[in-house]
Amino acid sequence: MIYYVYMLLNYESKRKVSYVGYTSNLKKRIILHNSSKGAKFTKGGKWMLIYKKKYLNKSDALKNEYKLKKNSLLRKKFKDKFIKKILLK
Repeated sequence: MIYYVYMLLNYESKRKVSYVGYTSNLKKRIILHNSSKGAKFTKGGKWMLIYKKKYLNKSDALKNEYKLKKNSLLRKKFKDKFIKKILLK
């Protein structure tokens, strides 16, 4: 089974809040985050996928999800890169 580590950005919030998670069904998980059935932190927000990476096993995905959650500089880099890309359109 393939697992994904992903990062979402709430582009409508003033603070540009991000969320990091892992899943085996990325499309379904993003739909849940944008509905009232997502994680408590993301329920009903306007979340956009800004980063994803595939892993062949759950253990590697969980380890890397944890690293990304704890690395605020890397998360900021992904957010800034995405926002800059959007502004250039």
